Amino acid sequence: MTEPALDLVVAGRRRAADGVLALTLRHPADEELPAWRPGAHVDLLLPAGRVRQYSLCSDPADRRRWRIAVLRERGGRGGSAYVHDHLPVGAPVRVRGPRNAFALHPAPRYRFVAGGIGIAPILPMVAAADAAGADWSLLYGGRTRAAMSFTGELAGYGDRVAVVPQDESGLPDLAPHLGAPRPDTLVYCCGPAPLLDAVAGLCGSWPAGALHTERFQPRTSPDASPDTSRDTGPDHAFELVLARSGRTLAVPADASVLDTVRAAGVEVLFSCTEGTCGTCETDVLEGTPDHRDSLLTEEERQAGDTMMICVSRCRGTRLVLDL
Repeated sequence: MTEPALDLVVAGRRRAADGVLALTLRHPADEELPAWRPGAHVDLLLPAGRVRQYSLCSDPADRRRWRIAVLRERGGRGGSAYVHDHLPVGAPVRVRGPRNAFALHPAPRYRFVAGGIGIAPILPMVAAADAAGADWSLLYGGRTRAAMSFTGELAGYGDRVAVVPQDESGLPDLAPHLGAPRPDTLVYCCGPAPLLDAVAGLCGSWPAGALHTERFQPRTSPDASPDTSRDTGPDHAFELVLARSGRTLAVPADASVLDTVRAAGVEVLFSCTEGTCGTCETDVLEGTPDHRDSLLTEEERQAGDTMMICVSRCRGTRLVLDL
């Protein structure tokens, strides 16, 4: 299973906020790029085998330009630093995607919450909600006003957007923004883990499927909030059947499904290896997955018909995947 990469060039770059670089990408022949919808991200294939995911934050109607926002990560693994330091205008860059695990679903009413660089996937969402005539509002928090990206673009929405720099106003007041649970309302949240956990806690009594979140880092506490609570089993060995080829592999207790199939020479798409990007999502044909990702909803976990093979395992002794 392979996915072709696009060879693009950097068409523009500007400082979007302190430590945040906005990059515009285009095809070298100015051809149309693949279509996408709000919530989508792309993989940047960087030197030394580094792959980094960045949300598209431009206008989906513009098929010739993609924009991403890249925060220089302090203490990161070097991917964001490479983007900041080695991708000038005109530089070639390989990109894979787009794909969308944070899709905006139709609704008459939305409550958006963003923290820091988490504004990137939310930006095209509010534009789509506004164009659709939905009732929506955005609560956007950050450390300082200077560190908050795209505030100029958001200013055009008036009082539907509340910008809350922590050094000026403290932490965002989530409860009044979200309000009481309503069956016509969807909540979309992206940002640091404490923000997502706080929103999930407040949405614990909301209708199933109302809350949609995207994490940049894997969950570290399974019991952090109602939407992250799950009972994972021990790391035991199990049998893995690849339905398309009929091959049977043994997944040891100390190796992932992804590692096992790759060691067997099976080509699969993967990227983050942390269960956050959705690249390695695979259909489950038989068996019960032991979900350990930070992406699937509780309803999707219960259905058990798909799993992230980079981190999730098997609750029983045999798993059949569509590979």
